[in-house]
Amino acid sequence: METAQAQDTQAGSPRAAAGISGFGPKGLTPRQPTRQGSAGREFLTFRLGNEEYGIDILKVQEIRSYEPPTKIANAPSYLKGVVNLRGVIVPIVDLRVKFNCVNEQGEAEINSFTVVIVLNVKGRVVGAVVDSVSDVMQLNDQTIQPAPEMSSSIVDTSYITGIANVSDRLLILMDIESLMSSAEMGLINALADR
Repeated sequence: METAQAQDTQAGSPRAAAGISGFGPKGLTPRQPTRQGSAGREFLTFRLGNEEYGIDILKVQEIRSYEPPTKIANAPSYLKGVVNLRGVIVPIVDLRVKFNCVNEQGEAEINSFTVVIVLNVKGRVVGAVVDSVSDVMQLNDQTIQPAPEMSSSIVDTSYITGIANVSDRLLILMDIESLMSSAEMGLINALADR
């Protein structure tokens, strides 16, 4: 355990740059050692419903426990509202609602595992609500397969950068920066206009 923490605090490591070091009451972060592959990129893995996703660790600023945000009138259902994060007003997007990973009643359950991944997207801070955070993995290019081609009228796979087969399970790799800065989300343009 100490070795993993020492690696995390090394200057220049992606995990240290992202502030991923340990579990705390407000800033939940994985404390597990990084799963190693040969020369690859590191991904933060998380769950949406029954599926596991991964995003580039360098886009992650911190991981926080879920706190109910202040709602914004007439916002789409996936935009939960805003929170004040050390003086910065941060929009909170529920990725479970955005990707339709909800229960039979159409609701995304909030429990003790629900967290907000605070992202730095094109110089803007945005929060993403997920069911839980798994760990940080290093994946090499050989383990990542391209996303399947599907009709965009049925499924939008433009934010899926690939699928990795890890320990007999599939990990969906997502381009979180493209998703959060897309015109459909409307987050970055609205923030940049201010």
